[in-house]
Amino acid sequence: MNLEKIKNANTKYIGKEIEYFKEISSTHTYAKEIALKEKHSGKIIIAETQTAGIGTKGRSWYTGENNNIAMTIILKPTCEIEKLEGLTIKIAECMKKTIYTLYQIQLEIKEPNDLILHHKKICGILTEMNTISGKINYLLISLGMNVNEEQFSEETEKIATSLKKEYHKQFSREEIMVDFIENLEKEIEL
Repeated sequence: MNLEKIKNANTKYIGKEIEYFKEISSTHTYAKEIALKEKHSGKIIIAETQTAGIGTKGRSWYTGENNNIAMTIILKPTCEIEKLEGLTIKIAECMKKTIYTLYQIQLEIKEPNDLILHHKKICGILTEMNTISGKINYLLISLGMNVNEEQFSEETEKIATSLKKEYHKQFSREEIMVDFIENLEKEIEL
């Protein structure tokens, strides 16, 4: 993974600091452990493989080695909590826009937090906020996207897909991540 390409995205703060793992249990769990210590907004945790990736409602999320996007963004919003209403849908719209802009592929949003391609899940979004007395300590945006995955378990084969599986070519994870974080920083004012 070309981390410099991501760091050089046209953003003010998202992605300027990246922590990269070849393997980790979960980018979301790790981000949660370090989020309060982070002074700046916009750090991204990226992993090639997650051994215990998590989705919503405690479900697991599989991340195949070197094929997909598994990332968590740590943000330090200064806005009111109410301003973050509908955030997960805005994040989904940013990824939908990214995939259409780069590849003219139309994803569908399945509320509240999934992106669908050809009636199968291709991307999941998990957001988590930590607050105290109405003040936001941190916001985590985790994203799992099947980009170049070709191996699906029998169980997930029926419900999940990837860009490569559908279009039979390799896609650039870095290109997707750069465009996504640029869209995200423009769309959400924190």
